[in-house]
Amino acid sequence: MKITVLGSGTSTGVPEIRCNCRVCRSDDSHDKRLRASVMVETDGESILIDCGPDFRTQMLNNPSLSPSSLIITHTHYDHLGGLDDIRPFTRDKALNVYAEQRAAQHIRENYSYMFAEKRYPGIPDVSLKMIGNKPFKTGSAEIIPVRLLHYKLPIFGYRIGDFAYLTDLKYIEDEELEKLKGLKVLFLGVIRHRPHLSHLHLDKAMELANKIGAEMTYFTHLSHHIGLHSVMNNTFPDNMQLAHDGLIINI
Repeated sequence: MKITVLGSGTSTGVPEIRCNCRVCRSDDSHDKRLRASVMVETDGESILIDCGPDFRTQMLNNPSLSPSSLIITHTHYDHLGGLDDIRPFTRDKALNVYAEQRAAQHIRENYSYMFAEKRYPGIPDVSLKMIGNKPFKTGSAEIIPVRLLHYKLPIFGYRIGDFAYLTDLKYIEDEELEKLKGLKVLFLGVIRHRPHLSHLHLDKAMELANKIGAEMTYFTHLSHHIGLHSVMNNTFPDNMQLAHDGLIINI
């Protein structure tokens, strides 16, 4: 399994518009964060998790990657705003997009032209697949949804083999934690040091990471408030690090 981090930033990205903080002014490429997304290559599949507004740039930055399917965590713009840009990957066949009912409804309403009876030439060809909170397959790869709460909004994280991707969470039930036993790599959403209404802050994220007990945890969906990448990564235990755009992990 190969995991490529396409983006590791929160909804505003880093640098943030009109900000002059030291993180936003940093010359370190690790502090340049596009909106959060990863590509997971396993079992002959290239699985894109989320398709935010930076998807076009992410694909230009990673020209060898080509998604064979897309799974959606939730429908906030920073996770779905790049859906129209999948069109170069649907010229030969439709791209399977996996989403739970509320997310699928959102996609149909906001991208209605993709599902019109008479489709405009050249628009993305999408095959929308409804999922629930039970395992499903894309190709030969098994995906295990993990129910999370993003404040009061139910969303999904996903486990694929020994890897799990949990972003935008504030709370997770103990029964869902059972799905995360024996992980080698965990991605966990963290937004800043101070508590936040709908996201984990760093102390709580580290506490949850220790509870899950993956061999290695990478924090993602980071805002500029998290601090400089080079400084912060020197403060963590050996089994925790900040993710960064372009990071490649092989399991």
